[in-house]
Amino acid sequence: MSYRLSHLDELEAEAIYVIRDAYAQLERPVLLFSGGKDSIVMATLAARAFHPGPIPFPFLHIDTGHNFAETIAFRDRFCGSDGLGVRLIVRTVEESIRIGRVHEPVQVPGRPGAVSRNALQTVTLLDAIGEFSFDGALGGARRDEEKARAKERFFSFRDNHGQWDPRNQRPELWMTFNARKNPGETIRVFPLSNWTELDIWRYIERERIDLPSLYFSHRRPTIVRDGVILAVGDAVVPAPGEQVVERSVRFRTIGDTTCTGASESDGVATVADIVREIRATRSSERGSRADDRTSDASMEERKRQGYF
Repeated sequence: MSYRLSHLDELEAEAIYVIRDAYAQLERPVLLFSGGKDSIVMATLAARAFHPGPIPFPFLHIDTGHNFAETIAFRDRFCGSDGLGVRLIVRTVEESIRIGRVHEPVQVPGRPGAVSRNALQTVTLLDAIGEFSFDGALGGARRDEEKARAKERFFSFRDNHGQWDPRNQRPELWMTFNARKNPGETIRVFPLSNWTELDIWRYIERERIDLPSLYFSHRRPTIVRDGVILAVGDAVVPAPGEQVVERSVRFRTIGDTTCTGASESDGVATVADIVREIRATRSSERGSRADDRTSDASMEERKRQGYF
């Protein structure tokens, strides 16, 4: 009797193959972990790739200092001894600012609160890679997220400055990956390249994977800035004329509070609810990210500099 893998089974097998191949070829890999849904699925797949042994490489989180408190609490629980039990390395943009590696963005006149530090993460990430001599970083980026990410291969070469050139991509015929590099060069690895947002949610639903509460409907004080619903907090302070309204919202993507927009949502209490919602929507999950609205090429410009 023949047995055919389901679509999710095929994606899972492919991702696990890529993770194992990266570990086989790289000397000091690290998994980039943000506490968002894609990195949570990545971590789950890494645990399965090496079961019953432990995950043989550490996780790295670049903390802007403006993350949601719910994300940080989930990160520590998920990676800690009651979760995966992995070594979690945290490096902060705050420290990069303190030692003068980067400078805090200039405050926008008339807009109290913090300015997004998302672009500053690149320096902190590259410094961490150099500090630990990591030669490869596994990330949860997917090709359906954004135009620049659609140009990535599974194994994405970075030069000795951590920079990416979309024209300098290596062939990957028959899932054969080339991780050869000179000293100082690195490889970014994207095992979820062929997954879509819906695939991620269907896999989370099937495997009953735990998630931060931010993904589900909840009430919180918000403002609307440049058409984006932002959660009011220490880093997001209403400007004169901006009205604080308590809304029922949820987040499709989780990042820096200064640029991660919410969607009005009521009654999304389970992953099954999210799957139904994603099936019906026609908007991109990154459409609510204010940091991606700078220009059509904003993500590609950041990636060229070494961004995730």
